[in-house]
Amino acid sequence: MRLSITHTTTYRYDEPVAYGLHELRLIPQSGPSQKVESWDTRIAAGRRQVRFTDHHHNIVELVRVESGATETVVVATGTVVTTDTAGVVGPDQGQTPQWLYRRATELTAPGPNLRRLVRSVDRGTNDLQILHGLAADVRNAVDYEPGTTEVDTPADAVVEAGSGGCQDHSHVFVAAARTLGYPARYVSGYLFVEGGQEDAGHAWAEVSVNGLGWVGFDVANQISPDERYVRLAVGLDYRDAAPISGVRRGAGGETLEVDVSVAEQGSVQQ
Repeated sequence: MRLSITHTTTYRYDEPVAYGLHELRLIPQSGPSQKVESWDTRIAAGRRQVRFTDHHHNIVELVRVESGATETVVVATGTVVTTDTAGVVGPDQGQTPQWLYRRATELTAPGPNLRRLVRSVDRGTNDLQILHGLAADVRNAVDYEPGTTEVDTPADAVVEAGSGGCQDHSHVFVAAARTLGYPARYVSGYLFVEGGQEDAGHAWAEVSVNGLGWVGFDVANQISPDERYVRLAVGLDYRDAAPISGVRRGAGGETLEVDVSVAEQGSVQQ
């Protein structure tokens, strides 16, 4: 599929900003399941300071908010051609060690609720059977109800609450997979749906499987990512892979508005 993506993030501040710095992970990269044909990021009331590749191999840009700004707008647009690889991304091309993705974080630490969930998992006869079974168990334990959690809700609290969004499904799955001994990571990205409009981006998980490399699992939709998915960034949890994060100094509060549009654009020549 050829997918056209527009991702607009708007910060509005109650008072002029004294100092602000945004960390952007808004540049997808070509790989086995996708080819980036074009991509551009525009920033209003902000100036790029530096661009680098982090230890998860995400492209990161640091943007300083203009002093005195009352609004910052970041618009990422581009076209990506995708291929259905049944969720298989393959091995990393860089030098990041596998043990890094077995490490628990504040958002993926295995508490008592998550450990009970893991104990009920059918261990199956092979890795893929175990992991698809785990994805089904997580989905059964956590109803899909976006807006019932916060971005910093830990996985164990999500299991206790029994509801959450795709971010929460991903955190619970990652935490459970690590508890079972698998290297696992969080993925932020985009999902094409009929109508082409979402309030925000999508999230899923990837697990390192012997013989295949990294394999994706979308717990919310109970499938492995196909040609409708575009990978944006990866990390140990949401905080590592968030499209935009940052800090601000100044009085007053702020509001955040995110609009994501993913549309199919013509056909792909074979």
